[in-house]
Formats: sequence, structure tokens, C-alpha cells
Amino acid sequence: MTTEAAPSRSTTSEHQAHRRAWYWYDWANSAFVTTVGTVLFAPYLTTVAKEAACPGQDSDAACHVDLHVIPAAADLPSGVWQVGLALTLLGLAALVLTVVQMIRNRPTLLPTGIPLAVAGAGGLLLVLTAPLDPGSVASYTVTLSTIISAVLLVFVGAIADRTPRPARLLGGFAWAGAVAASLLFFLRGENWRFGSVMMILATIALGSSLVVYDAILCRIASPDERDDVSSRGWALGYLGGGLLLAINLVIVSKPDLVGVDKGMAVRISMLSAGLWWGLFTLIPVRGLWNLRGGEIARVEEPSAGIVRGSYAQLGHTFRDLRTYPHTLMFLLAYLFFNDGIQTVISSSSLYGAEELKFAQEQLIALILLVQFVAFGGALLFGRFARRYGAWRTILGSLVAWSGIVIAAFFVPEKAFIPFVALGVLIGIVLGGSQALSRSLFSQLVPKSREAEFFAFYQAMERGTSWFGTLLFGLVHQLTDSYRPAIVALIVFFVLGFLLLRKVDVRQGIVDAGNEVPAVV
Repeated sequence: MTTEAAPSRSTTSEHQAHRRAWYWYDWANSAFVTTVGTVLFAPYLTTVAKEAACPGQDSDAACHVDLHVIPAAADLPSGVWQVGLALTLLGLAALVLTVVQMIRNRPTLLPTGIPLAVAGAGGLLLVLTAPLDPGSVASYTVTLSTIISAVLLVFVGAIADRTPRPARLLGGFAWAGAVAASLLFFLRGENWRFGSVMMILATIALGSSLVVYDAILCRIASPDERDDVSSRGWALGYLGGGLLLAINLVIVSKPDLVGVDKGMAVRISMLSAGLWWGLFTLIPVRGLWNLRGGEIARVEEPSAGIVRGSYAQLGHTFRDLRTYPHTLMFLLAYLFFNDGIQTVISSSSLYGAEELKFAQEQLIALILLVQFVAFGGALLFGRFARRYGAWRTILGSLVAWSGIVIAAFFVPEKAFIPFVALGVLIGIVLGGSQALSRSLFSQLVPKSREAEFFAFYQAMERGTSWFGTLLFGLVHQLTDSYRPAIVALIVFFVLGFLLLRKVDVRQGIVDAGNEVPAVV
């Protein structure tokens, strides 16, 4: 009896140490998500893009001159970029049909590489030749990065499950993203193209690192612990992101304190987020270094390497997905409601600056308030989940999100107090809806294949949120107003709610071969 008890105590102690280290990656990357992704990047890139399109014009004035990635593309017929759009849509549609055939375990009409190549070629032609409204450049940048992520992250997941040391892969992706984020310091003048490229690289690296990070949750927490562990991670992330944002609030609002102008203050703040991300990633990498990757069933010959074997395993996973219908339904619901959440987050500062005419300092202060409210909101929703279950708690949060975007439509210009009230409500539901989605999905994935399935999860979170940003950008371009663009996002919350109600969580957990927690 004594011999058997010792490993149990050791395992418990190791899991507690791993959790303490694991929490810190939420702290590390949230600085980039908050300072750069949520607050500074979109308004600053929009200002730079407007300066490139309408030199010398006041940044608050509307600019109706289109930009092009390649300036010479302005002289090309409009049919060129329309061909690129058609090829992109055709390639993506063929890719989806190919994946569906694989899931249904039926022969595919085309090898996977062909629709990928068509979509890639069409997308490249579209990006290089399409006219871009300066006010929509930031939204299109997010759209492009998430489309690329949708393709890449599923391969990352297959590789991550076969990696003996997940922490090494986590660190590699995180530090690549931190470098790209830090290079945003050099975004200035009319160089909007450089800023877009760096943001795309940082976003892809962030999504890749989170595939590895989220999968680790299943290895360090039991089913009954995951809602609490996930909520604590999100809470610490909001606290870390809020602390750095508080510092950046001072720098941006009082640039004279550090002897720079406002543009330089924004660039210094973006640099600080990249450095924060890179430095604090050292804690989880070192703390999780001894955590070994899980053993998965090999579907290819033993001599296959990590990349080749991962590709074969990915095909097997696509075909195997049909045996987990409730996991698939959750992913579909998550695709829609998370699109809405991510677009509200990424577009809130743009909406406040361009439509409601708030100063940058006001927006940073509001996002700072949201961060600290979200710290408590994540912990509060963790308690709700322990009592009512994660599924019911998420459904309730989607009702709140629908009310938020409707209310945002009616906020008068420069009416800061109503906007603050909305920010408080966002903070309460933001952390809980995201943290509980992560922990609920962890219950629905097969053991030792966590990264593969969390790759699909991240593809829905990062790689398919282009639906929301694309809708937001297109509605703005068609109406020349951000108000209809923000209220249009309600469709994502309604569809997500309806689909999530169809998920039988208990049966999904059983189908995945996992232990059913006390409260579902």
C-alpha cells in the first residue's frame, strides 16, 4: 500500500507544479492580445493607412481613396482581383468538400493539395490586386491571418501530439510571435504593408502556440478540475494583460513623460507587449519542460518522421471525426459564437475611435477596466460552472453577448458613460465564455489526441473568425458606418446559441472515452 501511494502523491505534486507554470502562458500572451490586438493595432494601422491613401489629411476625416498592396495594381482591370476572389472561394469550397468526404470515410475527388493550391493562388492574387478601403485595412489584415491559420493549425495539432516535449514547441511558436510583435515598433509613416505582415505572422504564431498550450490542460487537470483550472488561467491572463495595459495607458496618454510624441508612444507600447510575451514565456517553458507528450496510435509505418507521420495521422483524424458527432456540433457552434466574440474584441477600439470619436486614452482606459472586470468574471463563471455546468453557463453568456451588440448600436457619439457600462458587461461575460468553452471542449476530445482536436478548436477560434471580421469590414465598406457593422454580429451569437443547444455534452464525453464530471 505504501509503495502505491507514493506515486499518487508525486503525481499530484507534479500536476500542481505544472498548473502553476501553465497559468503563466495566459499571462504572457494576453499582453499582446490586449495591448496590440484589442487596443492599439487597428486604430494605429488605420491612421497609417489613411496617411498613405490621403497624405496630409486629418486622421479623423473620411478617406475615400483605395489602397493596393502592389501600387501598380490600381491600373489593372477590376476583373483581375475578382478572378482571385473566385479562385479563393472555389479552392476553399473544394477543400471543405474534401474534408467532409474524409470525415465520411469516402474517396475524395481531388488530393488535398489541389484545392489548397487553388485557394492559395487565388488568395495571393486577391491580396496583391484588390482595392482596399483604408478604414477596412485592419479588418482585412485579421481576415487574412485567420484564413491562413485555418489551414496551418490543423497540421500544427498533428505535429504537436507527436512531439515528445510540448514545452519546446510551445516556446518556439511563442517566441516567433513575440519577435513579430516587437517588430511592430517599426510601423510608421505610410508603411501599412509592413504592419499588416508582422501582425499576420504574430497572429499565426499565437494560434499555433495556443494549440499546444490548450492541449496541455488535459494532461495536468482531471475532468472535475478543468473548469476551475481553465478559469484561473484566463483570469491570470486578464490580470497580466491589464497590468501592462495600465503602463501603456500612461505612456500613450502622457507621451511627454518619456519624451516622445504620441505615435512613438504607441510603437513603444506595441514593443513592450512583444517583449512581455517573449520574456514571460520562459516560465511555462521551463516549468513544463519535463512534461512528456502523449502516446498516440500510429497509422503509418514506424519509419515515418514527425512531419510525414503527422500528415498521415491528420487524414486518419478527419476520417475519425464522424465518430464524435457531439464534438463536431460543439465545434460548429463554437465557430459561430466565438466569431462574434473575437470580432467584438478586435473591433471594439476601432468602433470607439472611428464611430464614437473617443480619444485613444479613453479607449485604453476602457479596455483596462474590461481586463480587470474580466479577471473577476472568469473566476465568477468558474463558480457558476461548478453549480450549473459549463454548458448552461455558456448558453447564458451568449444571451448577454447578443444584448451587448444591440446596445452598442445605440450608443451616441462621444457618450462615454454608456460605453463604459457596456465595457463592464463585456468584462463579466468575456472571461467566462472563453475559459469555459476551452474546458468544456477538453472533455469532448479523445485522450492522447488533445493537440489534434485543439487544433480544430483553434482553427475555429483564430482560423475561421475571418467570417466576423470580413462581415464587419464589408458592412462598413458598403454603408460607410461602423454602427450597422457592429450590430450585424448578432447573427453569430444567435446561431451559436441554437447549435450549442443541440450538443449532448454527457454523451459527447462518453463517446470520447472520457470520465464524466460530477456536473456537466
